Amino acid sequence: MRRGNSISRRELLALGGAAAAATLLPERGFTASSTGAPLHGLSAFGDLKYAPDFTHFDYVNPDAPKGGTFNFSVPNWVFNQNPLTFNTLNFLVPRGDAPPRMEMCFDSLMVRALDEPDAIYGLLAESIVVSEDSNSFTFRLRPEARFHDGSPLTAEDVAFSFNLYKEKGHPSLLLSLRQMTKATAEDNHTFRLGFSGKQSARTILDIALFPVVSKAFFSANPFDGSQLNAPLGSGPYKVGLVRAGQTIEYERVADYWGRDLPVNRGSYNFDRIRIDFYRDRQAGFEAFKKGDVTFRQEFTSRTWATGYDFPALAQGKVIKREFPGDLRPSMQAHAVNQRRERFRDQRVRQAIALCFDFEWTNRNLFYDSYKRSDSLFERSPYRAEGPPSPGELALLEPFREDIPEAAFGEAVTQPKSDGSGRDRKLLGKALKLLSEAGWQRKNGMLENGKGERLTAEILVQDEGFIRVDTPWVENMRAIGIDASIRMVDAAQYQARQNDFDFDLIAIALSFTPTPTREELENLLHSRSAALPGSRNLPGTASPAVDALVEAVGNAQDRTELTTAMLALDRVLRARWDWIPSYHSPNHRAAFWDMFGFKEPKPDFGFPVEALWWFDEAKAKAIGKG
Repeated sequence: MRRGNSISRRELLALGGAAAAATLLPERGFTASSTGAPLHGLSAFGDLKYAPDFTHFDYVNPDAPKGGTFNFSVPNWVFNQNPLTFNTLNFLVPRGDAPPRMEMCFDSLMVRALDEPDAIYGLLAESIVVSEDSNSFTFRLRPEARFHDGSPLTAEDVAFSFNLYKEKGHPSLLLSLRQMTKATAEDNHTFRLGFSGKQSARTILDIALFPVVSKAFFSANPFDGSQLNAPLGSGPYKVGLVRAGQTIEYERVADYWGRDLPVNRGSYNFDRIRIDFYRDRQAGFEAFKKGDVTFRQEFTSRTWATGYDFPALAQGKVIKREFPGDLRPSMQAHAVNQRRERFRDQRVRQAIALCFDFEWTNRNLFYDSYKRSDSLFERSPYRAEGPPSPGELALLEPFREDIPEAAFGEAVTQPKSDGSGRDRKLLGKALKLLSEAGWQRKNGMLENGKGERLTAEILVQDEGFIRVDTPWVENMRAIGIDASIRMVDAAQYQARQNDFDFDLIAIALSFTPTPTREELENLLHSRSAALPGSRNLPGTASPAVDALVEAVGNAQDRTELTTAMLALDRVLRARWDWIPSYHSPNHRAAFWDMFGFKEPKPDFGFPVEALWWFDEAKAKAIGKG
């Protein structure tokens, strides 16, 4: 069962101390040849698949027909979006619950190619010029760009957007703009971004994808989570039907100004995209069986194994199949909140992890459909194995006093149980760790020297997680931890997550294939530990982790990047801030057979709502024409 909210190993030759230190110094620029001249795209290390005259991405059907409605269960979301409810249409701020896919109503300077690990190409921007020191980026905007009301989208709107995000934006926006020194409009169609010189060389690959909003709209309306009026956008869709907390529809903009651009051709084919909100997964599944929802990714293993036996599937009207997983680092894990004193000792966090019996859970609850996760970067070359390489050691050694000794040996792995559901050996080890950390049994429960009980509450928002987490709680209670589960509604869950008001909480997310410092900061850096709404749910605040995040950001090539990520993975696994759980190698999907799509899917994403199209003949054949 997936938790929501909603990213080949290389060896580096031995490094001397000077070389290791150089890795930590800022490196600015992409390649020597990429500065000074107008560019149609950017990538982390200068490599681009598509030439300036490309006509469309290879993974789309440029002749895909337009039409039809796509009603789907949302598998992922960004910023303050919530898949279970919504009470605002502003998804760019820390507070409130916005509906997923509001981003499809907005354009960005550039867009990511889904068949390259980190390349971006111009959307609003027809070209970009990188200064010699890579501290300034000048974007030439397309003069035909328009908002949905017909007004021009100008450099003033872009500058307004970036300055607004730096002051009031969601942490995922705000953190990336920390080193931005200016965002200015030089004329109606020229926008310049300036940085302090302390930013990562790849910062631009994140922020060039930020949505651009209307200066006129947000000068007249508050930029907060209090509004249910749709912000003025410029993207391929606009907001249609809205029933707060229940339903939202996005309507395709027929005269969308950017519809024929190479980055858009073959995409955004449905006339209407509809999302209905259900309080629990079973209700959503019942809606799919009836045909009210027409596409669904399945994250409940029991349902995948036993629930797809309804008439429409037997009649061939519904297709059940798997698609290859994305080649992106991914994590599903529980955060242990170190803002609470009782969880600050690493031994306590490790003891809690030892109480989770994956082997029993996978066999009895998951139908053996998952693989155990050891890393926050599963399914990627950043998953550490074996002992550290010389290059990794060069990054780790300066911080030996701040790093658990386990990070310097074989990569830490999750314990394998005997599958009984209550492995006495593992529970005994957990109890020993807790005793070493100062917790002793008294009347069957663990207390510290102050007489305080060791309590651990898992916060959830769906009954399905109660079923999965109850055996874990029972094991914790068996060794004296006063463990429990608390289920709250979707809005309260997001609010408590934003305010770090929990003991343990789960999250599932993916990183970009070439992780940037900014996305890692949001999850791991001390700068985000006290920032409400950040993804640093455990409250990680470690000089070593901070330095390794910086090393990732300052990597000058893919080899350095991989080495820094592997070192970071080792430290995170040894610290037990996060308890990795499990993962699935593929997308498990079911859909009514009324769509067309191109195979194979792109390696680095699966946005069905943007890439598939309505097939009228198929729809008529199953009675949905």
